[in-house]
Amino acid sequence: MIEQYVSDLRDVDETQLAAVGGKGAHLGGLSRIDGIDVPAGFCVTTHAYRRVMAQAPSLDDQLDRLSRLNPDDRDAIRALSADIRRTIEEVTIPDDLAAAITGALARLGEQAAYAVRSSATAEDLPTASFAGQQDTYLNVIGPAAILAHVSRCWASLFTERAVTYRQRNGIDHRTVNMAVVVQRMVFPDAAGIMFTADPITGDRRLATVEASFGLGEALVSGLVNPDVYRVRDGEIVTKAIGAKQLAVVAAPTGGTREQPTTPDRQAQPALTDAQAVRLVQLGRTIEAHFGRPQDIEWCLADDGFQIVQSRPITTLFPVPEAADQENHVYVSVGHQQMMTDPMKPLGLSFWQLTTPMPMAVAGGRLFVDVTQRVATPATRDSFLELLGRSDPLMEDALRTVLDRDGFIRTLPGEDEPGPLFGGTPDPIEPDPALVAELVAASEASVATAARDIRAKSGEALFDFILADIQELRRILFDRRSHQVFMTAMDATWWLNEHLEEWLGEKNAADTLTQSAPHNVTSEMGLALLGVADVIRPYPEVVAYLQHADGDDVLDGLAGLTGGPQARDAVEAWLDRYGMRCVGEIDITRPRWREHPSTVVPMILGNVRNFAPGAGEQRFEQGRQEAWDKEQQVLERLRALPDGNQKAAQTKQMIDRVRTFIGYREYPKYAMVSRYFVYKQALLAEAERLVRSGVLREPEDSFFLTFQELHDVVRTDRADDRLIDQRREAFRSYESLKPPRVLTSDGEAVTGNYRRDGLPAGALVGLPVSAGTVEGRARVILDMAHADLAPGDILVTAHTDPSWTPLFVAVAGLVTEVGGLMTHGAVIAREYGLPAVVGVVDATRQIRDGERIRVHGTDGYVEILS
Repeated sequence: MIEQYVSDLRDVDETQLAAVGGKGAHLGGLSRIDGIDVPAGFCVTTHAYRRVMAQAPSLDDQLDRLSRLNPDDRDAIRALSADIRRTIEEVTIPDDLAAAITGALARLGEQAAYAVRSSATAEDLPTASFAGQQDTYLNVIGPAAILAHVSRCWASLFTERAVTYRQRNGIDHRTVNMAVVVQRMVFPDAAGIMFTADPITGDRRLATVEASFGLGEALVSGLVNPDVYRVRDGEIVTKAIGAKQLAVVAAPTGGTREQPTTPDRQAQPALTDAQAVRLVQLGRTIEAHFGRPQDIEWCLADDGFQIVQSRPITTLFPVPEAADQENHVYVSVGHQQMMTDPMKPLGLSFWQLTTPMPMAVAGGRLFVDVTQRVATPATRDSFLELLGRSDPLMEDALRTVLDRDGFIRTLPGEDEPGPLFGGTPDPIEPDPALVAELVAASEASVATAARDIRAKSGEALFDFILADIQELRRILFDRRSHQVFMTAMDATWWLNEHLEEWLGEKNAADTLTQSAPHNVTSEMGLALLGVADVIRPYPEVVAYLQHADGDDVLDGLAGLTGGPQARDAVEAWLDRYGMRCVGEIDITRPRWREHPSTVVPMILGNVRNFAPGAGEQRFEQGRQEAWDKEQQVLERLRALPDGNQKAAQTKQMIDRVRTFIGYREYPKYAMVSRYFVYKQALLAEAERLVRSGVLREPEDSFFLTFQELHDVVRTDRADDRLIDQRREAFRSYESLKPPRVLTSDGEAVTGNYRRDGLPAGALVGLPVSAGTVEGRARVILDMAHADLAPGDILVTAHTDPSWTPLFVAVAGLVTEVGGLMTHGAVIAREYGLPAVVGVVDATRQIRDGERIRVHGTDGYVEILS
C-alpha cells in the first residue's frame, strides 16, 4: 500500500499528473534534468487524498451545494468553503496512510525542516497555472507537524479563491484531486522568481529575474520591491536594485518570520550579474525540457541554485511556426476582420483555403507574415501607409519593429513582393448596373452550389467543396468586384483629404456615405425593424416571444393571433440573413438560421424602442442628410478660387462613393452565404459519422481541419485524443488577447497614437464616423446580453456584421478594434452614428452606465461621469 500513497520525487515525471498533481509532476520532471538541483522529497499521492475524502460522507452534500452557488456570491462561497475545509482537516488520517508518510519522512530525516506544498491535478497546467490557489507551508519540523500540514494542504483545495477560480473556469470541484509535495527545506541567502519570457510583452528572448534576500515568500507575497534583472542572449540589458526592506527567514521553532534588512544591505544586489546570467542559463535548460516558457521559483544557497517550482507561463500568446530561423513579423487578420476571438480548426482551414495569401495560425487566430513587405524599400512605405489608413496602431507597431537595429534585414529591390491584395486597380466611373450585375451573378452562383451539393456525400462531398471554393475565390477576387469597392474607398479617402484642405472640414465623406444603396449589411438592420413592424400590432405574439426559448421558438407562433404573419416575417428575414452570426468568418459558429432564438431579443428591442415605419424613415433621413451635405459642399467649393473645377472633381468622387460604397459589404456576405451551404452539408456528414460510431458528436468535426475531416470520412477512423486536445487548446485560446503585431520572438508589439492637443484623460482612437454625441455607455461583450435604449452608446471589443441590428438602437459606437473601412465603421457611417474605433482597452476603461462623449470627427472619447 505504501507505493499507492507515496512516491519519491525522483520516480515521478510529467506523465503522472493524475497521481501527483501539477506541482509534483513538474518537480519530478525537474529532478530528471541534468544540471538542475531540486531539493529531495516525496509526493503524497491523490490516492491518499481520495481515501481521506471517502471518510467524510458529509462532503457529498457540501459539494452539491457548492456547485450550485453563483461564482459572484462571495459570502456564500466563503462560508461553505470554510465548512468543507474544517470537514477535511477533522478527518483522522488512517494508520497505514500515516505510516506511509512518516516512513518516507524517516528516509529523508525525521527532524529536518520541510516545505509542505499543495499539488492539485488542475494546477501548473499548460492551459491554466492556478498559481496561488492552494497553500504552501514552510519550515515544518517533525512527523506530527508534517501530517497536520498535509491535511491542511488537502483542505486548501477548497480555499475561497480556489473554489471561485474553478467555478469561473467551469471546472467541476469533484474532478480535481490534491496531492502534496514534501521537500527538504532550503535556507537560502537569496530567492525569487524567474520568467524565461517577458510576461508582459511575450518576448521569448528576454528573461526576467526578480530577487530578494531570504526566502522567496517575501517576494511572492508582495512584501518587498525586489531586484529586477532583464537578460537577453546571455547579457544583462537592464538591472534595477529594489528596496528590500524585509526578508522572510525560517523561525527556530518552525514556520517563518519577517526580519528587517539593514539599510546598507538594502542597497546591495541580491545576486551578482554573473549569478543572474547563470540562473537564466538554468532557466533556458528547464524551458527546453518542458518545451515552453516557464515561471520558475529558485533559491540561492552556498552559491548554488536550487529550483523549487516551475510552471508554464499561460498568458503568453503562441508564436506562429516559421520554416527558417530568421526574424519574422506578423500582423493580425482578426483585427482587420473585426473578429479577434479564436477560431476552431475547421474554421481556420476554410479561411486558409479561401484566401489567396498564405496565413499562419497561432492561438486559434490567423496572421499574415509581412516581413518581406516591410523589409523591401520599394514596398515598405506604401504598405505602411495603406495599413495606417485602416489601423494606425498596427502601422505604428510595425514602425517600432523596423526602428530596431538589425531585427528586420533590408532586402534588395529585386526581391520586391507582389501586391498584397492583388494590387490597387484603376478607378472606374459610377455604374449602378455593374453593382447589380455582380450581386446577381454571385447570388446565382450560391444558389447553384446549394442545389448541386445536395447530391453529394462522403468523399464526393469534399471533392465538390474543394472545387467550389475555387468558384468562391473567383467571385471574391474578381477584378471588377475589386475595382468597385476600391474605387469607393479611394474616393472616400480623396474626399476627406481634399475637403479638409479646401474647406477645413474633417471627415466630410462620413455624412456623404449615409444610406448608400446596395449595402446588404445596413439593409439587414433596417429589415429587422420591418419585422418588428409586423409583430408590434399583436400583443399575444409579443408576450409569447418575451418568454419563449429554444430553437423551436417559431413553431409556437402558429396558434397565436398574428402568429403566422410574425413567423412568415421572421422566416423571410432568416432566408435573407440567417447565414450570419457573431464571428461569422468561422464556419463552425452557430448561425441565426440554426438558432432563431438568438434574434428574438433584437426583434423585441425594436418593438419596444421604435415606432412603425422606422426602417424606411431611417434610410430616407440618411439619404436626405447625404444629399444636403453634397449640395452644401459643392456650393461652398464653387465660392473658392478654381471653385468650379474643385466642385466638379468633388462631384465625381461623391458619385463614385454613392454608387459603389454599399457594395463594400457584399463580398463578405457572399462568402458567408456559401460557407453556410458548406456547413450544412458537412454537419449532415458529421451526423452520419456519429451514427456509425466514428465521431462522438457532430461538433467533434469542428476540431479537425478540412483535410483531416476528409481523411476521417475516407477511413472511418477518428483520433478522439487529438480532438480532445484541440478542444482543450481552444478553451485556453479564449482567454488570450491577440496582438495586432507579433514578432517571431513572441513579442506582442503595441502601437501608439501620435496625436497632441486632446483633453486630459481622453481615450484616443481612430475617427471613423463624424459627429459628436453624449450618452450612457453600455459596455457589452456578448451581443446576446445586449439591453439597449435609444440614446445609448455601444462600447464593445469589436463588432462584425452580426452586430448591425443593434446599431439602429444606439446613438454612437466605441470599439477596441477596427479601422476606417472595417464593417463596424462602414455601418456607423451608413446610419450616421458618431464612432471611434481602436480605443485600447475601451471595455475596461469605460464602465457600464457612465456618461460619455464620443468625438467621432476627431477620434477620442471623454468620460463625463
